[in-house]
Amino acid sequence: MSPSEKAQPVVMKLLGVSLPQVHLFAVGFVTIGTILVLSLLPSDKVEANRRSHTIALPNDSEPAAVDTQKTPSSLTGTMAIKQSDGHSGNTITKSMLDKPNKQSRAWQTTTLVSGDNLTSIFKRLGLSDVDVYLVANAKQESSRLKRLKPGETVAITTDAAGQLEQVKYSRSKLEHYFYKRDGQGFDGEKVVHEPEIIQTFQQGQIENSLFLDASRAGLTDAKIMELANIFGWDIDFALDIRRGDRFSVLYEEKILEGEKVGNGNILAASFTNQGRTYDAVLFRETDNSLGYYAPDGKPMRKAFLRAPLDFTRISSNFNMRRKHPIHKKIKAHRGVDYAAPRGTPIYAAGNGKVTASAYSKANGNYVFIRHGEGFVTKYLHLTKRKVRKGQSVKQRQTIGTVGSTGYATGPHLHYEFVVNGVHRNPRTVKLPEARPIVTSKKPAFIAQTTPLLVRLKQLGGTQIASLSPNLRAADK
Repeated sequence: MSPSEKAQPVVMKLLGVSLPQVHLFAVGFVTIGTILVLSLLPSDKVEANRRSHTIALPNDSEPAAVDTQKTPSSLTGTMAIKQSDGHSGNTITKSMLDKPNKQSRAWQTTTLVSGDNLTSIFKRLGLSDVDVYLVANAKQESSRLKRLKPGETVAITTDAAGQLEQVKYSRSKLEHYFYKRDGQGFDGEKVVHEPEIIQTFQQGQIENSLFLDASRAGLTDAKIMELANIFGWDIDFALDIRRGDRFSVLYEEKILEGEKVGNGNILAASFTNQGRTYDAVLFRETDNSLGYYAPDGKPMRKAFLRAPLDFTRISSNFNMRRKHPIHKKIKAHRGVDYAAPRGTPIYAAGNGKVTASAYSKANGNYVFIRHGEGFVTKYLHLTKRKVRKGQSVKQRQTIGTVGSTGYATGPHLHYEFVVNGVHRNPRTVKLPEARPIVTSKKPAFIAQTTPLLVRLKQLGGTQIASLSPNLRAADK
């Protein structure tokens, strides 16, 4: 075997070709490859068309030529987004996509949650600390942004470059604050929409509880509490409510552009409790102060609340021969025990001065209040006391919270009512009469309240309550 044959690769031997033949094969392959490459190259005309290709961005008035020389590192504050145009695979930057159009100028809205402030809100919306500083120091209405509450909303718009243009802070559907860029800063403006006020009527009957049945009748929780507060001087909603009791309410609704945006005042209401009907109507004084009165002109607001906390249940009634649950001995129970969840607010039953706010082994945390001459109210077993000795308090002011301190088997309020040194049953004691409306205001009272009472009775399908002789005389 010759030296040349020994040098041939093994693969050539397997293919059955000699070295000279390999040279011929190589020349042939090179020739064919060259022809194919030349055939695939574009003509001069095609190449010119490709180099002048532009990308039309959505909603733009004119197409923007793409700068193929600009690299992501040369962009100012924007991130390069790779996006194929179907032809050349050019790079489109975020700044190009942010050209002015309807989408880029739409409001971006976020709802406030607990713990939110302007910094956390703006961060969530993709804004910077500089934006926070500028808006927080707006020329007008900047203080409003320091009292943000959960459930409110903040919305923003930006310009084509992503710069903040406007901020809209909405406290409700009626109250808004707008902050617009003004030079290098922002200026604020308050906008309040005036809703249409309409009268709405609801009525119902107690089958389960006031809350459940009034909710089914269409009243909100806030309106139910308002209704209970109006009649709270005459009715103990913890114990006096019975199945078959009835209520009717005429109140205001606020409408904006055909949509309900809130409720206004209760205008007139009626509550029938254990066969006795109480009526109340709203009267607006000349100074715009509001008050609820019976049809005869006596104020619904009495000197004392019938119960010093929102309706719950009675766990132990006034009983001079009750067996004590802890000591197991017959011991007078000179008050009423209201069982309620720990922390339930306790109100002052009337205006007065705190004569004691302390702790004892038997009473736990307790508060005593003197109301003028002859009346004292006592509140025992509180979790917390929120008033101090010597402090003056107003009716319905929170003085503490329900607890189980002292001799107590569970969270409740022990409430006592003392008249001239003698304990009386808080549920049945006759409370001081409220002074009726002054004679000079009777004509205005009649003119303002009679239409409301007539409307309430008409919608409720009952007869209108008769006015007192004095008021009828004033109406003449």
